[in-house]
Amino acid sequence: MSTPRRHRSAFACQNCRRRKVRCSVSVTGIPCVGCTQDSIDCIVHQTQGLKRQQPKETFGQHDSFHGPLELDLGLPAAEARRALQPLSPASVDQGLSSAASYASPNDGSKRAGDARSSRSGTELRGNQDEQRAGTEISSAALGQNNQIAGAPFYTGEAPGFTSILDACSPSQQPAARHILISEVPISLSDEDREYLRYKGVFTLPQKSTCNELLRAYFHHVHPIMPVVDASVLLKLHQTGKASEWNLLLLWSMFFVAANFVEANVWTHEGYSSRNEMKLAMYSRAKCMYDNGGETDKVVLLQSALLMGFWHSNRDGHSQPWYWTGVAISLAQILGLHRDPDSFKFNTSFPSHRRRLWRRLWWCCFFRDRSLSLTLGRPLRINLNDCNMPMASAADVISDIGQIPHSVAKAYIPDDLPQLAEYWVLLIQLNKLLGDVLTLCYQPFGPSPMLQQIQSLEEEILQFYIPERHGKTQSRLSSFYLYHLQMNYYAVLITLYCPFIANAPSDLPLENKETWQAEIRSKMDSAALRSNAVVDNIVRDKLLPFSSPMTAPLLVSAMHVHLLNCKSEDALSRRLSLNKLELCMMVMEELEEMYTSASVYRGVFLEAIRQLHPNYSASSTMSDSNSTDFSQPRASFSNDAMMVPLINDDILTALLDESSCFNFWESFSDIQMEPIQPGL
Repeated sequence: MSTPRRHRSAFACQNCRRRKVRCSVSVTGIPCVGCTQDSIDCIVHQTQGLKRQQPKETFGQHDSFHGPLELDLGLPAAEARRALQPLSPASVDQGLSSAASYASPNDGSKRAGDARSSRSGTELRGNQDEQRAGTEISSAALGQNNQIAGAPFYTGEAPGFTSILDACSPSQQPAARHILISEVPISLSDEDREYLRYKGVFTLPQKSTCNELLRAYFHHVHPIMPVVDASVLLKLHQTGKASEWNLLLLWSMFFVAANFVEANVWTHEGYSSRNEMKLAMYSRAKCMYDNGGETDKVVLLQSALLMGFWHSNRDGHSQPWYWTGVAISLAQILGLHRDPDSFKFNTSFPSHRRRLWRRLWWCCFFRDRSLSLTLGRPLRINLNDCNMPMASAADVISDIGQIPHSVAKAYIPDDLPQLAEYWVLLIQLNKLLGDVLTLCYQPFGPSPMLQQIQSLEEEILQFYIPERHGKTQSRLSSFYLYHLQMNYYAVLITLYCPFIANAPSDLPLENKETWQAEIRSKMDSAALRSNAVVDNIVRDKLLPFSSPMTAPLLVSAMHVHLLNCKSEDALSRRLSLNKLELCMMVMEELEEMYTSASVYRGVFLEAIRQLHPNYSASSTMSDSNSTDFSQPRASFSNDAMMVPLINDDILTALLDESSCFNFWESFSDIQMEPIQPGL
């Protein structure tokens, strides 16, 4: 027995005909279920006459009709003519009230009949939409979709359900995993648009301020987080159409760039402080993220990475860890962790998109490793599941070549190629950091063996850090080289720290004391070298170039100096405190830009006072003639602003010699009094 073919009525409203879905107007009258669900006008084209009933057309046979419409309503002719009359407000109510009685003439409740009809129509249309989406995904993955589409989509890997497409792929090659599908734009309602206008997202800073913010962004943020296609923005801005660019991404860029502009920029905009300007710009970026209807996941990813530099007690859920997690999730949804050309070259994606994807993925990776260290959180990215090729310096500078020379000169640093090389080294160094965290800081993982520790140490020590190029190197490039060196010494300290108290289980007992003393010496040396880098930054007057990641890099060395303040030797205690105070002075300078620096400094102040109750912070180094650093000093006027509420667990972890990483696990639960918002 043959299966009966499904038919659709030739009579359909304009919306259902355009969407190629079954229209219920022949049953419910005007409006149909679909238009009622979408809250749009149900328009049925007027015909010039009625012909006798014709056989129903098969679904999908015709998309449009030419000439008189042939009806198959299943209604008397008079009712059919009434159904074709233009829609009016009164007819909407009449059509809705009569639909139930027609659909279920014996039903005693018209409301129940209408509800059943609405549910049935909605479910039917939903099933058809889902089936159409599945068909489009399958066709694109198998290379059979010739439609113009622009939204990247990642089908997933085995054992995901789309892996069944491999069986249908020609020549026994896996189906494409990275495809393009149709975009579904979202139209903002008048209420949403008015709310965004009220929040100020459509009001850009003055043009001179935009120029300064863009220049600051590409000099101080882009070299270490190249998440934006520079050519698009700068071309639009040069033509005076920056407001036509994506406002979500624009406010996200402005928010981070506000850290590096001169004071006259934010005063010119009417802000009382830099932090007030940052708060306003972050609030607008977040408002656009939550309410702007953005559907481009690449833009959402870029914005989330930039908003990951926000740090304030006003919205604890939006700390850097939160936004970075959002960015990583979006990257994995897009499939940026996988190589789109792993099986064969994917012709769907242009080369510039591949370069941007590599940059975005490795920026996610970099933030994952660095925040895991500074916040004591688990790693989110498992490199065993990733095969995205490593980004290169060419990926960073590729889009700059498309910018006119005069524009590039105004916004882009001249030594961007050198800065791009430093960025690649930073990513590679964070790979080693991830190996350290995986080997040494997993509570339920196997205890590291001596050979594993030595092999990882050798790999880190062989890592090449370039030397400074003397006077030929710009101040900006010099700072980023120092920043790279600080990352390097932080990785070394992180490797050595847990073995001060816990030696490898396979280490012979007679060698334990000697081995641990050697490890302690190596850790002290790395902390001392980190201080030397900080001293170079201060001496060369490069501290204004500090990024939101600078303050956390000091913490590892500060922890080592703090532990040495417990030494039994008085001179060693004094020297260790002097080293610690150098870092504290730098933290003090960074407080104006970054809230995190205030938090770190407050934590260490309280820890020092636990060791020496009479200690008081000062803005200068202690008197070299002083023989007892526990005596009172000139109090720092902002001590009252050091607002972290330190509990015993945090102090115990901070003073514990076994792990600075464990300290940050406790620090994550810190409570703070209200402070100025910022990074």
